[in-house]
Amino acid sequence: MSAPLLEVEGLDVAFAGPRGLVPAVRGVSFTLGREKLGIVGESGSGKSTIGRAVLRLLPETARVSAQILAFEGEDLLALQGRALRRLRGRRITMVMQDPRFSLNPVMPVGEQIAETLRVHRVARGAAVRAKVLEILEAVQIRDPERVYRAYPHELSGGMGQRAMIAMMLIADPALLIADEPTSALDVTVRRQVLAILDDLVSRRGMGLILISHDLNLVASFCDRVLILYAGRVVEEIRARDLQHCRHPYSRGLLASLPRLERPSASLPTLQRDPDWLNGPVYRFGEEVPA
Repeated sequence: MSAPLLEVEGLDVAFAGPRGLVPAVRGVSFTLGREKLGIVGESGSGKSTIGRAVLRLLPETARVSAQILAFEGEDLLALQGRALRRLRGRRITMVMQDPRFSLNPVMPVGEQIAETLRVHRVARGAAVRAKVLEILEAVQIRDPERVYRAYPHELSGGMGQRAMIAMMLIADPALLIADEPTSALDVTVRRQVLAILDDLVSRRGMGLILISHDLNLVASFCDRVLILYAGRVVEEIRARDLQHCRHPYSRGLLASLPRLERPSASLPTLQRDPDWLNGPVYRFGEEVPA
């Protein structure tokens, strides 16, 4: 069995506030191989914080600690300066939620994508433009030349998100973290973007972390799912078995989804239990003490 791409054990993240440290992620542990892992939970459950902790993108007010936080055997918490910059955007990349806030509004899209190649010295000279056009075509942009010259405001939401995916994949990373990559898109474009991601990740043999609040999406797209509540993992389950999850919080999230085949006047709401904060965890259907 090959070694995992990413190992996370006992990850804690807290933010300094006026009354002391406020915990955001508590004791999160998981491993990731060349597969698709979904991380789901309500807003504020710590999903995006985990992704940013892996890339060391949290602000100075964050206090990050872990027993293990390693990528390809390298201690991420020990990396500094140039070594950390070589990793970001080259071996690990992250697609943000909305390209309108991630792309530089005064720089052509093609030049922004090319910057990744130049910074990480993946290609030089005429080869840079050729590689950018190639990756734009790979994410199913019909007119790569036009998009190369276009500014972000000239692209639709779906086109901008494809450009962002192209930027994150052009350096051929081993791990892609996608933070709500389809939340700003309509249903049809969302399916297209996910199909592109699925194809590229499978063909390149990458690892993918998909951060989402959409249970149906991760159930159909991912291999495994981590369900977060108040910054801790309460359940880990195979995506195909998500409908048979056991933790009360997981079942509550599923029950709150509207269903066309069973219309209801009102959706059920979660009745939270204080014991969930420190209670048992379910891993692949088995209860594990906290």
